[in-house]
Amino acid sequence: KISTMSCAGKVVAPLLRRAQRLAIVPKRFASGSTIVNPSEADLYAGGLLTGFRKAYCGPLPPSYHVDQALMQLPPTKVTTLANGMRVATETTPGESVAVGVFIKSGSRYETDESNGSAHFLEHMFFKGSKNRSQGQLEKKVEQMGCRLNAYTSREQTVYYANVLKKDVGESLGILSDMLLHSTFDPSAIEREKRTILQEMEEVEKVEEEVVFDNLHYTAYQTSPLGRTILGTEDNIKNMTRDLIVNYIQANYVAPRMVVVAAGPVEHEEIVAMVDKFFAATPTTPTGPCVVDLQPAYFTGSDIRVRDDEMALAHIATAFETVDLTHADSPATMVMQAMLGSFDAQYPSAIHSSSNMISVLAGDNPRGFPLVQSAMTFNTQYSDTGLFGVYYTAEMDNVMEAQWAVMREFQRLAHNASDESVEMAKMQLKSTIVGQLDSSLSQVCEDIGRQMLNYGRRLSLAEMFARIDAVDAPTVRRVATQLFNDKCLAVSAKGNTSGLPDYNWLRRHTWSIRY
Repeated sequence: KISTMSCAGKVVAPLLRRAQRLAIVPKRFASGSTIVNPSEADLYAGGLLTGFRKAYCGPLPPSYHVDQALMQLPPTKVTTLANGMRVATETTPGESVAVGVFIKSGSRYETDESNGSAHFLEHMFFKGSKNRSQGQLEKKVEQMGCRLNAYTSREQTVYYANVLKKDVGESLGILSDMLLHSTFDPSAIEREKRTILQEMEEVEKVEEEVVFDNLHYTAYQTSPLGRTILGTEDNIKNMTRDLIVNYIQANYVAPRMVVVAAGPVEHEEIVAMVDKFFAATPTTPTGPCVVDLQPAYFTGSDIRVRDDEMALAHIATAFETVDLTHADSPATMVMQAMLGSFDAQYPSAIHSSSNMISVLAGDNPRGFPLVQSAMTFNTQYSDTGLFGVYYTAEMDNVMEAQWAVMREFQRLAHNASDESVEMAKMQLKSTIVGQLDSSLSQVCEDIGRQMLNYGRRLSLAEMFARIDAVDAPTVRRVATQLFNDKCLAVSAKGNTSGLPDYNWLRRHTWSIRY
């Protein structure tokens, strides 16, 4: 008996000591809360670390230093007009300027009956206004050498232009004319219906688009986020001028709009122009299309479109993740970099720092790639998000590829190492800098997106500090909260006969570990 008790003590004592250590380890982030954004005074005048002590439970190490080059980058200046519209600018050298109007409006702000209105409206703004016909608009844009475009997402709609600095005022005038004075001629609406229906047919041929639309549909079955951006075929066929005007009245209001300019611009001049051109923007939502933003409810489920005639299976596996402004959002960005991406055209991926990518690329018992391509995605919204892996593979390799993907989620939760986290942080920071350096459009996009989501622009110094605050214990904690024994959503199309059923997938979201 004494011998048995002694052996039991030797086994239990280390476990108790480990539990005590885990209980007193301070958490680096405030779990389950949104970021309390430190002010500019906290970050720069009072010291960067002071601001972070207010934002997170644990401060950065005392030895942490901010790269002085980051402190010398041009600031983003913001002014709020009397009608509630915000104007943000960043002054950089050069001869061209990127300007954009960012609107907190998208398919999430539609009803089942009006689904597709946001995207349809994006098309109609280019069809002429009270001051310019479609031909005059196109001719003017061509004369300026302007690149005018737009896109619609689930939570945002953006209209932007790239012009020479001497044409900034003219481009803002065109954007305001489009958004405030478009005529929405019924004949133009009928023509655009055919265009959008053709676009829907083309999108149906893009497997990745179909898989991700289905992923949202199954993950958010009872929520507006589950709707497609293009809308349904019946909705497009039944679109009317009244539906379009009602959507504008409900969503295109000044407090939900941000005008951004990046390039060789003067902030005060841009503010004066925007105040002049957008003075008539409504300030209050009106009309029958006003909707309250409904919370998104994630549902563990799967949707499979099996077609054995297709050569490949296209599969997306996702877990619900945190929203954009959550304190753990930087950790999810680091985890995305840790998992990485792969394309069969680049065989060197077999030596990737990501264990998942190296296995999928050929570092496995078979000795050849299991997938044609793989991509880690981290799609975040205002109150939820989807984190997962999308890959394409031949039917015979699907089972093994899915096993590798599911195992990697568990690896993040239990085995994320200091070395892999530090390497991912460097890759992430390099990617951010590379995107911002690639074009002014990226800078403009970054400013507008952050203004809508955070209410301010996060400086590169602050963004890097948030990334540097992530360490291996943080990754393991966040991965455990998101992936360990959690329901998942799966979307698949193609030759999916080799994909395990949902019960198998759900069982592989946890591990028995000693």
